[in-house]
Amino acid sequence: MREALAEAALAAELGEVPVGSVVVHDDRIIARGHNLREHLQDPTAHAELLAMRRAAEALGSWRLEGCTVYVTLEPCPMCAGAMVLSRIERCVYGCSDPKGGFLGTLDDLSSNPALNHRFDVVTGIEEHDCSAVLKEFFRELRRKRKG
Repeated sequence: MREALAEAALAAELGEVPVGSVVVHDDRIIARGHNLREHLQDPTAHAELLAMRRAAEALGSWRLEGCTVYVTLEPCPMCAGAMVLSRIERCVYGCSDPKGGFLGTLDDLSSNPALNHRFDVVTGIEEHDCSAVLKEFFRELRRKRKG
């Protein structure tokens, strides 16, 4: 999760919402990503999707079997859906997203019996630090808008 937090810091440096992600396979990081929606003007440029795309390139397969995605913020429906479709083994996230989280908060795509794949979810890893990065980013953004 510390590596995902480092990716979140890179996003913040670019003025992006500070969310970071890494993908681990066979106990090593094979891909990294951080939010780039504003930079790329791409609504799909979420940290975990970018990391998963890079992981697929590294493995030479869209099937991310045996992979764990670490991400600082609970994935949205798009990212959770991509995790189902890519057949990841596990997702580990830092803090919950009460406005968009789809791995337990608003819904849970990881264990939906109607879908063709299920995966394990671990929550609350480095939760305080993951949450603090986001809170500080939005606090500063509001301060800039007022001033």
